[in-house]
Amino acid sequence: METPLKSCVQRKAPHLGTRTGKFTTLPLAERKQLTELCVKFAAGRIPVVAGTGSNSTAGPVELAVHAAEAGAAAIMDVPPFYDPVNLEQLTEMMGGIHVASNLPIMYYNIPSASGLTLSPTEIAGLSKVRVKYLKDTSGNAPALTELVFGLSDQITAFNGWDTLTFYGLAAGCPGGVWGAANIIPELAVELYEAVAVKGDLKRGRELWSKAWPICKFLESHNYAAAVKTGVELTGQSTGELRKPFALRSLELQEELKGLIKNAGVKTV
Repeated sequence: METPLKSCVQRKAPHLGTRTGKFTTLPLAERKQLTELCVKFAAGRIPVVAGTGSNSTAGPVELAVHAAEAGAAAIMDVPPFYDPVNLEQLTEMMGGIHVASNLPIMYYNIPSASGLTLSPTEIAGLSKVRVKYLKDTSGNAPALTELVFGLSDQITAFNGWDTLTFYGLAAGCPGGVWGAANIIPELAVELYEAVAVKGDLKRGRELWSKAWPICKFLESHNYAAAVKTGVELTGQSTGELRKPFALRSLELQEELKGLIKNAGVKTV
């Protein structure tokens, strides 16, 4: 569950989002319930963007219509995975989702999962079907730079690759969709304010030196499982994960606990 401005669990900064809900393991009814709960607990303080990605058009349309009825500000859609679509099919799909829900769309660009690689110009071109925002989890920093500097009149790009968070903010992204913010929310806010608001790169580097090892760990050990393991280590219950996924091993938990402590966050 996310917002481009961002998530319902975000604590302070209006342009940092947290994420990671293992949507692939949830039936539509539970995803709808999750949207309703996020809107409820956000209580109008921040806009909520509901994730609606699925492997057909029918699922995202149903979820997007529900998100609009529930009070979400926008929806985020990832292309079908396993069987990649082409640009024409993607455009038709996004257009259908917008027409059904009348909500703006954040395009979740993750070629490693979707099998679809688009150029910056092609991504920006999705604006014609009301794709207003981009969560870029391509890991392609030059392409992200082109979107931020050359195509920002068509689409607003947010970095969604954890280990590129500092770069994204320094390059001019107005925020980020950042799983590690679930574990280090205060540090995430401080980094955002130092780099994106104050332009204090020196202070930003100091903060990033604490956050980056955690980001690298998350990207190295089944991302969603690692994020939820980190949240558990800070004393917040996550309900674990749906099988076949599971929290990380005790050995990895100890490693992550050390990184979290080094970042100045208390662990249990």
